[in-house]
Amino acid sequence: MIYLDHAAATPVDGEVLAAMQPYFSDVFYNPSATYLPARQAREDLEAARARVAHWLGVRPTEVIFTAGGTEGNNLAIAGVMARFPNCSVTVSGIEHESVLAPAQQFNCTVALTTEQGRVDVESLRQNITDATVLVSVMYANNEVGTIQPLRQIGDMLKTIRAQRRVEGNATPLYLHTDACQAANYLDLHVSRLGVDMMTLNGGKIYGPKQSGVLYIASHVQLQPLILGGGQERGLRSGTENVAGCVGFAAALDQTQHMRHDEVKRLNEVKNSAIHLLSAKIPGAIVNGSLEHRLPNNLHVTLPGFDNERVLVQLEQHGILAAAGSACSASNDEPSHVLRAMGLSDENAQSSLRFTFGRATTLADVEKLVQVLTDITKST
Repeated sequence: MIYLDHAAATPVDGEVLAAMQPYFSDVFYNPSATYLPARQAREDLEAARARVAHWLGVRPTEVIFTAGGTEGNNLAIAGVMARFPNCSVTVSGIEHESVLAPAQQFNCTVALTTEQGRVDVESLRQNITDATVLVSVMYANNEVGTIQPLRQIGDMLKTIRAQRRVEGNATPLYLHTDACQAANYLDLHVSRLGVDMMTLNGGKIYGPKQSGVLYIASHVQLQPLILGGGQERGLRSGTENVAGCVGFAAALDQTQHMRHDEVKRLNEVKNSAIHLLSAKIPGAIVNGSLEHRLPNNLHVTLPGFDNERVLVQLEQHGILAAAGSACSASNDEPSHVLRAMGLSDENAQSSLRFTFGRATTLADVEKLVQVLTDITKST
C-alpha cells in the first residue's frame, strides 16, 4: 500500500514506541502517589513536559497534557469563553470542527478566507470588537495545507491591546492557534508567532493517538472543562497518561530535530507531483496557496469526477488517500473549508487530499499521478 493520508494519522515511530514501553508495565504507578516508584513516574512526566516546553520556548508550567487536538481546542475555546461569557470569539472559516463547534456555542463571528485558503486579515480585524476576548486561527490548514499569517495577526492584536489599555478597556484579547498539522514542518516558538495558546496532537507527529498538549500562557484566564483531582494545574483533571505524555514528547523532539531536512525532501516530492499532474492531467486544479503551504500537502480538484468513487479506484490500486478531513469523512456535506475558499459544491465533491509523510517517495507520487491519469482517461 502507498499511504498518502498522513494528515489523518501517522504511524508511531519505533523510537517513540520504545520510549513509551516502560510505562505500560514496569513504571505503571500513578504519578500523584507519594511512594518512591510513583515519584519516579512523576519525574519522568515532568521531564517530558520540559522537553515540550523547550520547543515552544515556554515555561514547563505552561504546558498542559491532553488527550489530543480535539480536547486541546475545546479547552482553549470553551475554557476562555466560559470564563468570559459576555464576550465574543472570532475564528477563521477554515478551522477544524473542534474549534468551530465549541466557538459556535458562544457569541462567535467568522472571518472571511481568500481563494488561496488564507484568512483575510482585514476581515479578521473588522470582526474584532471591544468585547472580543479570543481569536482562533489555525497555523496550517488540515485540508489544503495553507500556512496562515500568524505573526501578522499577532502583531495586529498587539496593537489592539495597546489601544484598549489607552481606552481603559480591561477585556483581555488572546490568540489561540491549532498547530496540529504544523508541528512536523514549522517553527513552534510561541513568542515568534505571538500566540497565547497552542494546540498540538501526538497522532499527527508519529506519536501515539489520544496524546497532545495545550500551551496556555500564564496570563491566560480560563475555566477547566474536566473537574476532579486537580492535575495539570487544575485545568485537566484525571490521572496522567504517562506513557502517552512521554511518547508525545519523544515524537515532538524527533520531528522538530528533523523538520528542516524533511521540509526540503517533501517539497521536492510535492513539486514533482504538481509538475506531473499539470503535464498528464491538464484539467486538474491544485487548491490552496502554492507559496504558503505545508510541504506534504497536495489538494487537487478533478472537475467532473466524484471524489468518493476515485478514492475507491485508488485503493484498488493500492493507494490510500482522502477527500478531506478524516473527522468529517462520514459527512456527505461538501467541505466547509473549500466552501470558505469559494469552491462550488460540485468542485468540492470532486476534490482529493494527498498528504505525504516520512515514507513517501518520488516513485510513490509518480504511481499516484499515473493511476489518476488512467482513471480520468477511462471514465
